[in-house]
Amino acid sequence: PVTAGSIVVPYGHVIGNEKWRGSEVAQRLQGKIRLIFEDGLGLVDFHLSNRTCILLISEADLVAGDEFKRRLVRFRNASSLRGIVIVEKTQISDQYYLGVQKLVVLELGMVLLPVANQGEASQLIIQLVSFCVREQSRDRSANPFLRKQRAQLAEPAVLQAVQQIPGVGKTKALLLLQQFGSIHRLCNASINELEQVIGQTVAQQIYPF
Repeated sequence: PVTAGSIVVPYGHVIGNEKWRGSEVAQRLQGKIRLIFEDGLGLVDFHLSNRTCILLISEADLVAGDEFKRRLVRFRNASSLRGIVIVEKTQISDQYYLGVQKLVVLELGMVLLPVANQGEASQLIIQLVSFCVREQSRDRSANPFLRKQRAQLAEPAVLQAVQQIPGVGKTKALLLLQQFGSIHRLCNASINELEQVIGQTVAQQIYPF
């Protein structure tokens, strides 16, 4: 049901799940990027490259109940793709957001990006596509031994997510990512490990968070 990893995304294109055809997010993407719709993408909403995809949680998904949570857990368990979760955080869905944040970031170790509406979601997808295109171009000539580290440190979405931690600015976020490599490993770090990177005071501030 996941079919993750079996999709080959043409260079500079995005493959969208058929269920989003005609939606506001799809209409806003048309003309800005090369969007192809396919049926049978399973749990994934948009494939940005062969290894990065979007799972889009709409306001309606949040209000409807826990089905979206099961989808995220199934994706995380079955896929080796880099999944980015975009969630529609509105006045109606705001009450559910903390639960989503806990599940996505702390339990599943994935990147979570909140947006106010589908228009913002489409802008974010366009930015992420241009990042994926740059990353693909770089990979063709990059040293294969450096690829993994470079991809993680350069990914603006991950950096942005770490900067949401109170008391962590861009410099500290870069230091933490350099040391731990992923949000998942950072969340599981002990207070002693954190202290070695950012000092005792900040470590004690951010550890409970």
